[in-house]
Amino acid sequence: QVQLVESGGGLVQTGGSLRLSCAASGRPFSIFPMGWFRQAPGKEREFVAAISSRISASGASTDYATAVKGRFTISRDNAKSMVYLQMNSLKPEDTAVYYCASPFRSSTRYSDRADDYHYWGPGTQVTVSS
Repeated sequence: QVQLVESGGGLVQTGGSLRLSCAASGRPFSIFPMGWFRQAPGKEREFVAAISSRISASGASTDYATAVKGRFTISRDNAKSMVYLQMNSLKPEDTAVYYCASPFRSSTRYSDRADDYHYWGPGTQVTVSS
């Protein structure tokens, strides 16, 4: 049974930082790409970042939403079955519930589409005060 559990959310002031963690269990971790999504009240769930399953000598491939590029960094630790989202220079518009997600099948490719992900964590609340 695949499980994803996020942690690290909280309340932070504008300009602050948070590091979200996602612990995965139930199947081999390293062969699956991982994604982070978020959903603000009254809005649809949106893509934040994704990371490939394959790690080359230069590191894993990553992708970011335009709104967070340069401020957020996704990373993974395959030995610990963990994926992280380092969030810097936070803005009030980053306030949302953040979810980590994993696809049903292993792949070397990642996706920015929520429909391509099958397993989801319960989410962790991030609130950025102005």
